[in-house]
Amino acid sequence: MPDLLIELFSEEIPARMQSKAADDLRARLTEALVEAGLTYAGAAAFSTPRRLALTVQGLSGQSPTTREERKGPRVDAPEQAIEGFLRGAGLTRDDLEIRDEKKGQVYFATITKPGRAAAEIVSEELDKIIRNFPWPKSMRWGAGSLRWVRPLHSILCILTDEAGEVTVVDLDVDGIRAGNTTEGHRFMAAGRFAVSSFDDYRTKLRRAHVILEAEERAAHIWQEASNQAFASGLELVEDPSLLAEVAGLVEWPVVLMGRIDDAFLGLPPEVLQTSMREHQKFFSVKNPKTGRIERFVTVANVETADQGVTILAGNQKVLAARLSDAKFFWENDLRTVQAEGLEGMGAGLAHVTFHNKLGSQADRIARIAALAREIAPHVGADADLAEQAARVAKADLQSAMVGEFPELQGLMGRYYAAEAGLAPEVAAACQEHYSPLGPGDAVPSAPVSVAVALADKIDTLTGFWAIDEKPTGSKDPYALRRAALGVIRLVLGNGLRLPFIQNLKLSFPSVFADIAVLEQLAYLSFYELDQFDEKTIAEEWLKFVRSPTYEEVAERGFDHGATIKLTRSECFNLIAEHHIAWKRDVDSSGNHLDDGAEMISIPQKTNDLLSFLHDRLKVHLRDEGIRHDVIDACLAMPGNDDLTLLVQRARALSDFLKTDDGENLLQGFKRANNILTQAEEKDGVEYSYGADVKFAETDEEKALFAALATAEPAIASALKSEDFARAMGAMAALRAPIDAFFTAVQVNAESQVIRRNRLNLLSSIRNICLQAADLGRIEG
Repeated sequence: MPDLLIELFSEEIPARMQSKAADDLRARLTEALVEAGLTYAGAAAFSTPRRLALTVQGLSGQSPTTREERKGPRVDAPEQAIEGFLRGAGLTRDDLEIRDEKKGQVYFATITKPGRAAAEIVSEELDKIIRNFPWPKSMRWGAGSLRWVRPLHSILCILTDEAGEVTVVDLDVDGIRAGNTTEGHRFMAAGRFAVSSFDDYRTKLRRAHVILEAEERAAHIWQEASNQAFASGLELVEDPSLLAEVAGLVEWPVVLMGRIDDAFLGLPPEVLQTSMREHQKFFSVKNPKTGRIERFVTVANVETADQGVTILAGNQKVLAARLSDAKFFWENDLRTVQAEGLEGMGAGLAHVTFHNKLGSQADRIARIAALAREIAPHVGADADLAEQAARVAKADLQSAMVGEFPELQGLMGRYYAAEAGLAPEVAAACQEHYSPLGPGDAVPSAPVSVAVALADKIDTLTGFWAIDEKPTGSKDPYALRRAALGVIRLVLGNGLRLPFIQNLKLSFPSVFADIAVLEQLAYLSFYELDQFDEKTIAEEWLKFVRSPTYEEVAERGFDHGATIKLTRSECFNLIAEHHIAWKRDVDSSGNHLDDGAEMISIPQKTNDLLSFLHDRLKVHLRDEGIRHDVIDACLAMPGNDDLTLLVQRARALSDFLKTDDGENLLQGFKRANNILTQAEEKDGVEYSYGADVKFAETDEEKALFAALATAEPAIASALKSEDFARAMGAMAALRAPIDAFFTAVQVNAESQVIRRNRLNLLSSIRNICLQAADLGRIEG
């Protein structure tokens, strides 16, 4: 069974595309070979900046001969149908067989497909794959029609049998004919060379200064860089994504360490690291004692006679120019902070639109500040500090540094807040209020940071819910699922007891405020000025808000209030738009249907948003192994807007149902509930008036009465103290008496008095069990 070796040699492939391209080559070709009838023992793909390589071991020499039987038309079918069947099968009438069936004689064809050589199949399939390769971006060059990520120079494609005999696959792709040769390093190897197997290929590439495996290149870079840093008493800053990228930029990594000019050592270490990573692909080397970034590591793709001295000198010159820019941004931002304070730096956010329906960034900051003050007492934060932090948390968005390096937003806010002399809690909140950004991101624990982070994410959610911009299917352009998961992790990670309904209702009116004022005024205009043109409506509206200069601030008292500052043109456009919208909202008689649609819809939107949070919570808890039906059973209980309480209940119930007592009690509950539900539907009454032990006839019945009497106060006490594990333990004590009751007692007794009493007893079982969770929602 031969081994297959393929190499597609080209100009430099972008590092970000290499790994996926190698995986695509392996997956597509092996799938195609199997589909064609070949088998193989194993396959591995590799990538370097200039090549994709694939080895397939133990490939079968040819595909098997196959026989396929096809049923055709009846013998007396129209001639056209028979001819069509013959064309499809590639046969003549003499090749057909006639068989008797229930509905008459029918033609059958037996199609034999002889096996094909592996080389023929590989040639055919590889040609298709090269011509239709799924590059994110590709190009054409010269006069050919072939598209590849970069100009494709050569194709190596050979089959090596067990005796070592090499067969070059006959393949020609737009004039590029497959062969058995390749070439090594662009600068450190001379000419092409032939290979006879994968082992020979890898060995000769290394001699030609090419390390084939990306993982080996990355490991070499990291080890060599770490050793050089350690030798200087320094420490290499970990950066896995940069390491993977640099490993895709070089075929023969040569690690060099250089110095950063003393003039730049005063810059924040994150600025140095970001500038070097983004612009130069340099690794940062820090002093573990001071935390300062003092040196850098660069990776060259060539060995030089001067041991890299010239390369380092050039890199340090370019780096100095880059860091000069960063230093200028830093010093300019500090001057702004010292002169105007952090709020002065962020003043320009009033002219930055957050969303055309939700106002500017400054409008949003005002909403977040108001909400952070409301949340602060619930998270143990000082309300004044929380509000102050919210007002300055996004000021660094206007800084020159963040303009150059957007990924430093928040972090630079922390530095600028410290330079402005703000409280450490405020400075920390500037950085931490964005967190958590993803599943692996840490959750803030400082109370002020938590208050601002929650306010930020809740405002995002309520804002886009208010304007009906919700996630749909796989589309979530405003990252609302991430915001919801951030809220959940903040609450659960800090064990917070937040009344979510209250906070969502507080946030919604602040989002609706501007809209609500306009709509209320438009509503008045609708009734008072229904027959007037839009210009008149706008003029009357301006009189109504007492704004003769058209620039004056008008405040209206809807909940937290709303501030409107509009030009005459803006007023005209808004009143015209809202007047038209309200005018449509009439019944067939011309009567206005609703004079407060937006404000009335707040409870509905609040509940809808809470349901969205619950859905995200299900996804979050599913990773803990808690089933969705367990969560549904807990969501049905009061206080489901308290996420911490909800999760405590769900975890206790999940653990309980994993025990034998829990599983059997659930079955007993379901049996009691089913019998009771059927009886209530049949009798048309509700059995919930309490059972009387004096009508008990059996010992098992009396024992159940006693067990319920003991369990009910114990469960109620545990639930009152929110000790759900103890409540589940008290419920577990009911398992044995309930099992014994159903084994020994017939509920539907002949005596109607006994029957009603026993049904009421089942009602007691149901009511007691439902105190902890709605067990009726548990599946199975």
